[in-house]
Amino acid sequence: MIENKDYYVINREEWNDYLSNESPHRQVTISEEQLEKITSLNDELTSQDAYEVYKPITELISVYLENYKLLTDKRDYFLGIKRSMPPFIIGIAGSVAVGKSTAARLLQIFLSQFYPELQVALATTDGFIYPNKILKEKGIMDKKGFPDSYNMPALIDFLKEIKNGHEHIPYPTYSHKVYDIIPDKMQYLDKPDIVILEGINVLQFPSNTNIYLSDFFDLSIYINADEDIIEQWFYERFKLLVNNARNTPSDYYYKFNLMSEDEAMAYATKVWHDINLVNLHEYILPTRPNANIVIHKEAHHRISELWLKKY
Repeated sequence: MIENKDYYVINREEWNDYLSNESPHRQVTISEEQLEKITSLNDELTSQDAYEVYKPITELISVYLENYKLLTDKRDYFLGIKRSMPPFIIGIAGSVAVGKSTAARLLQIFLSQFYPELQVALATTDGFIYPNKILKEKGIMDKKGFPDSYNMPALIDFLKEIKNGHEHIPYPTYSHKVYDIIPDKMQYLDKPDIVILEGINVLQFPSNTNIYLSDFFDLSIYINADEDIIEQWFYERFKLLVNNARNTPSDYYYKFNLMSEDEAMAYATKVWHDINLVNLHEYILPTRPNANIVIHKEAHHRISELWLKKY
């Protein structure tokens, strides 16, 4: 373990040694079929990653969860409040193409097995991006993914409803295939015990409100990698999205099949440098210090280090 003023930095080989023997009855497993199903396009996740990295993370999350329950119970007793335990919320942040969704899905599976008596829900902040029509009206279509492109008041209300234990909480559905919000297609959360919320903006401070999204999180995770590696992942994912859309004219990425490869990649390069890289530098990376846990990746999505916040 390497220690600096902010983090305990633990390499992958050492991290697996922190697996606890305190909960032998709480086992987690995942099949190769499940791994393939939950792994996002161009992401990589092996069973070795799952057991060596995410299993200990699941145990660490359980420490945070048990402390959360104890504090909530003692505070409610002090105030004379009788209520159900508010949901424990985990935020997962990081750049585009870095593997947030894969990590979120795996943690949902492991936490559901670790706590079979609890309901573990997964949601994404993509559904709170304004529809393309509104982005065009605001003149910020080229800033899609930036803080101002999100309906932050709606996202904050969504988190408030979760923390207040409301039932059947609706939230919009975003489709990467149509590159837009799907009208009249809502998803719902029904009184979950644990909520995993992933998105590039989950640790940001909204400009139009005085509330941090992180105020709602009981644990936060940031998926990290060097920007040149993320850039390569972005291009690789773009190529896969274009190839997968080659026979589907309704897919947003179909149109790039009508261009030469050089033209399509020139577009992707412009998107990376003008939008994603700027967003990473100005709004996403500065939120990394807000995370309790940083998962650091190298090439091929190999997890090499875990950074644990000291405070």
